Amino acid sequence: MNDAIIFHFPPELMNLLVQAIPRLFRSKKDVLLFFHGAGVESAMLKDLALRVRQDRDSITKYDIVRTVLTRLNDAGESALRARREVLKRVVEFEDFSTCYADDQLTAQGLAANIRDLVNAKDTITRINLERERERDAARQRRREEQEAEYQAIKERKDELASILSELNALCRESNPQRRGKALESVLNRLFKQQGILIREAFTLSGIHGEGVIEQIDGVIELDGMVFLVEMKWWHEALGRNDVATHLVSVYSRGDVGGIYISASGYTNPAINDFREALREKVVILCELREIIRLLEQEANLTELLRSKIRAAKVEKQPYLLAL
Repeated sequence: MNDAIIFHFPPELMNLLVQAIPRLFRSKKDVLLFFHGAGVESAMLKDLALRVRQDRDSITKYDIVRTVLTRLNDAGESALRARREVLKRVVEFEDFSTCYADDQLTAQGLAANIRDLVNAKDTITRINLERERERDAARQRRREEQEAEYQAIKERKDELASILSELNALCRESNPQRRGKALESVLNRLFKQQGILIREAFTLSGIHGEGVIEQIDGVIELDGMVFLVEMKWWHEALGRNDVATHLVSVYSRGDVGGIYISASGYTNPAINDFREALREKVVILCELREIIRLLEQEANLTELLRSKIRAAKVEKQPYLLAL
């Protein structure tokens, strides 16, 4: 039963109860017994019972009911159980033969009105509770989404910090082969974190037993276009011969571009070869220091590559440093 309606009888329910309960019982004593059976404390009934015994005409059944209901209301939470039981017994009242004959139809009508009022209140309460549950569920979903978003941002920052730490650690690696191989791994990890990696380093062998004829450091896809990625960490700037293999790999494929990443920069002839290649292919040159700066600033690698690709396509500039 609706706790809101029994925590404090509202005026419309109070009036209906005051009219109904006296009609449900023929005597004042029966009215008092009704309240006693509903769990109303004896202290609330004692003076009323005394008045009934001493001077029956000084108090009516209606006076008794209104007085008891008012006391129950005034008692607040301590009388909650009794109010609940009083209302329950009226709503479930079925044997109207205990009423005076003239009161039976009226008592039935009043009990029905009380039942309808309680049901209406219960319906409204259920609707409100359901709405509140929906609001709580929506708030919970928002909290979970915010927590998931926060966790994703934290994990992204942690991953980028770890990648940056590994790149800085490679500066202490003296073996060029190990350093170059580790660079491939770390940068492919960065591409994967950015959601653009298609394939990590792989090799191609000749069909007539020639062994390894081509090595690709990585493959990414950006805005629907596939790019072969080459990475080098040498002590000197890369020349024409150093970048030529990458251009051959790009030219030997259809609609494929090329991205070269160097830790030591490029010579002018190597830059010119990439500029000439822009007539047929989208190829760009990057430096490792650009990527390290990007990681330090927690910037977006995808936007860096896009800006370089735009410069290559529009300005025919394959080597635009973003520093």
